[in-house]
Amino acid sequence: MVGITIIFCGTYDMNESADRHIPWLLWPFYAVWRLLTFILGVIGRLLSALLGIVLMTAGVSIALTVVGAPFGVPLAALGFLLLVRALF
Repeated sequence: MVGITIIFCGTYDMNESADRHIPWLLWPFYAVWRLLTFILGVIGRLLSALLGIVLMTAGVSIALTVVGAPFGVPLAALGFLLLVRALF
């Protein structure tokens, strides 16, 4: 049996590319890309927070009924975790 071994020559940090010098000819594309990633990141956090609040509200309202408590408590916990993820 033949095995393939991959040897890494060091660790690669994903943030290394942000510290590199951007050539002036490519700077407008870089700026637009950074703006789009910022906008999408903010929209994702807002949607996550909103979905977390909705799931927590639905989970608590379902958990108030005795029959729905096994389903409502995990739903509220999932909503709480989404809200914490959106805030931090």
